[in-house]
Amino acid sequence: MALPTFTMQQLMEAGVHFGHHTRRWNPLMTPYVYGIKDKIHIINLNKTAPLMHRALVALEAIAAAGGKVLFVATKHQAKDIVRDAAERCGQYYVNNRWLGGMMTNWATVSQSIRRLKKMESDIENAEKLGLTKKEVGVMTKEVEKLRGIFGGILDMHGTPQAMVVIDVPREMNAVREAKNLDIPTIAICDTNANPEMVDYPVPGNDDAARATQLYCDLFVDAILSGIEKRLGGAAGKKGDADVRASMAEDFEDDIKEREARQKSKTSEARAERRGKLADKIEKAAQSE
Repeated sequence: MALPTFTMQQLMEAGVHFGHHTRRWNPLMTPYVYGIKDKIHIINLNKTAPLMHRALVALEAIAAAGGKVLFVATKHQAKDIVRDAAERCGQYYVNNRWLGGMMTNWATVSQSIRRLKKMESDIENAEKLGLTKKEVGVMTKEVEKLRGIFGGILDMHGTPQAMVVIDVPREMNAVREAKNLDIPTIAICDTNANPEMVDYPVPGNDDAARATQLYCDLFVDAILSGIEKRLGGAAGKKGDADVRASMAEDFEDDIKEREARQKSKTSEARAERRGKLADKIEKAAQSE
């Protein structure tokens, strides 16, 4: 399976070029705006196409290096599309609600996921455990609530190596957490977004379901292509495989470097907290 391709006609037919009303825009998107029609910004697809290709190459390389990809889109028209896309390529998603600290406080999120799995197990074995109908009902409601939040990341086992975001302003908490953890972010940036917040901005309409479907189809094909290359399915194209393998190695090294930097930041923060605590104890002892 090769890296997915697309045409300008596909982008036009999906409505990728339609931006927001002129009163809703971010000046940082000016380089990607072609013009204005009926007070609507028109996105320059000549800028979108190469940036989309760049994002697809990055996703393929990350998948080829064994990286996990998290899809994030909580708006109504994108929920089902993103869930289906993530499931098709064996990746993960958040499509209902982004909890603050979902990535930066993964230890707490892991506890909630373990609690969810335990409750599901208890409900299945309600008779053996002697649970009443009322207790099962309460637990079922709690499970449904937690499933809505964590259902797409139950088996992620740690933070992802890449994040795909539809609608940057709406998912700003997710984008900030990814930036804080040095997680590469591929994002669809409409004319009201800040493209500087993400690593791989793709100028395009983030409201139309048809456009979102096109983005997700391309992202899925890129990830599947990377997975196939990792499993050795592209052995026949040696020249291309060598280039892709080199890119995959670069991304793998980059991922390891990011993780090492994050661990170093965490260690420094802990050391600083311990130092402050020691100073407080020392001052308290002196005052006595």
